[in-house]
Amino acid sequence: MDNIYLFLFYSFRFFIRYMPTFIINALLQFFAFIAFTLDKKHRRIARVNLDLAFENRKSEKEKEQIIKDCYVNIIYNLAEFVKNQGISKEEISSKVVFKNQEILEDAIKNNRKIIITTAHYGNWELLSLAIAAKYSSISIVGRDLDSSVMNKILTKNREQFDVELISKDGAMKGMMKALKANRPLGILVDQNTTDKEGLLIDFFDKKARHTPSAAILARKFDAIIIPGFIKTYDHKTFEITFYDPIETKLSEDKDADILNSVKKQALITQQIIEEKPNEWFWLHKRWKNQYEDLYNA
Repeated sequence: MDNIYLFLFYSFRFFIRYMPTFIINALLQFFAFIAFTLDKKHRRIARVNLDLAFENRKSEKEKEQIIKDCYVNIIYNLAEFVKNQGISKEEISSKVVFKNQEILEDAIKNNRKIIITTAHYGNWELLSLAIAAKYSSISIVGRDLDSSVMNKILTKNREQFDVELISKDGAMKGMMKALKANRPLGILVDQNTTDKEGLLIDFFDKKARHTPSAAILARKFDAIIIPGFIKTYDHKTFEITFYDPIETKLSEDKDADILNSVKKQALITQQIIEEKPNEWFWLHKRWKNQYEDLYNA
């Protein structure tokens, strides 16, 4: 199976690197259409998510278009992943514009321990590379791929510019080590968790489990949480925006401190998705913990 993955990957890489841009764009759109058409399982998951998130605030046509755009975004992210292999810091910086960058710059200047929270939104793989290329080395938490050979390729790409990849399995030890070393830490905080792992919060006015990792670490290390999200309008240039920092309180009520921080993380994530929903990864069972019956219907 690994050989098949490698063949497909290197074929795709050859296509991205050597075909004319107008042909690449046409074929990427075609690949996205094929994926949307054939992937009935994840298309249904996306539809359940959209119904939970927006109910009747968006029409059937709007929801279908968001799902189509989600597949387009995934395909273009794969193409960008190939383009960014072995890329220089200057090349990365030329395609990214930062907004509210003073939030991150001030935290670095004041020697704060930094946790950057984001979501599977836009080209999230590019986010850490761009921050490392312009501002600082960074440690990020990521899930290992099932294919060992593809995981090596993914890891090599992610670890450019002194980006440290911390495996999601047993990540707490690695995250603590990174913060102790004063390395900014990047965490994706938008996926479903188990009852044991996550806190119950409101997400689009529906109950969902949310990871408390960022809040726990922020409270323990007096770290500042900076929400940061990346988006694009043309899949050629990208905009990274930092939002108001989240300070996790250190009071006598530890549970309340952490829950309040988690709620703020969920809220900014929801706001970003509401503003431009077509770039979120709608194919994940975000509300599975509370609404599993809807996904299984």
